[in-house]
Amino acid sequence: MTAAMLAGCASTGPQGQAFGQDPRDPLESFNRSMYSFNDGLDRAILRPVATGYQKAVPSPVRTGVGNFFGNLGDAWSFVNNVLQFKGEASMSSFFRVAVNSTFGLGGLLDVATEMRLERYKTDFGMTLGHWGVPSGPYLVLPFWGSSSIRDAAALPVDAYGNPLFHLNPDSHRYALYGLRLVDARARLLRASDMLDQAALDPYVMTRDLYLSSRNPGSGGDGMLDDDYDADAGALPDEDESAAAPAAAQ
Repeated sequence: MTAAMLAGCASTGPQGQAFGQDPRDPLESFNRSMYSFNDGLDRAILRPVATGYQKAVPSPVRTGVGNFFGNLGDAWSFVNNVLQFKGEASMSSFFRVAVNSTFGLGGLLDVATEMRLERYKTDFGMTLGHWGVPSGPYLVLPFWGSSSIRDAAALPVDAYGNPLFHLNPDSHRYALYGLRLVDARARLLRASDMLDQAALDPYVMTRDLYLSSRNPGSGGDGMLDDDYDADAGALPDEDESAAAPAAAQ
């Protein structure tokens, strides 16, 4: 039943628009070519590497790796929550970083979540959206994937705001970038398999999930709601998607 509903959503746009008629995606021809390129690269290289990583690395270690990079992300989220004048989100992000860095062995343990400090995930693209910068057309970037004109323009700032960007020597920085990429892809292995099975058109499904998560405002102007959830509409990671069938039994 769920698969059928997802497939139905993937075959049309937000107002039941047929293929090729979504006004949010005027660059669809280019985007589809980039999507095919990225998908081919993923199937040939990234997915096999992520599968091997998942099989070779014990789950507790993978959890620690994810926590470490999540803690770095919380640091940048703190900056952007401050820029968005979101007091509660800023305080929660600040204390998450402080607690996990101090008591969580540099972020390997997510002590803050156990303390019920909520994660408010955001970035500079969301900050621009909060202050009224429209998202612009949907855009698929080579090697990167789903984005928009606004979010693509924000990427250099997000890259500079990542603590890894300032790590020396370069070899250590590139190694951690690679580990983060493989770990993130491993967390989405089950979700991507579900997408392949459920969606009549995975491109449309991926596009609609991205746009719904980045631009939840009903006006379609790129503004973000005050109660914006950065993970809304996103595919579940490996742990969440694996837990769902068990919870249903």
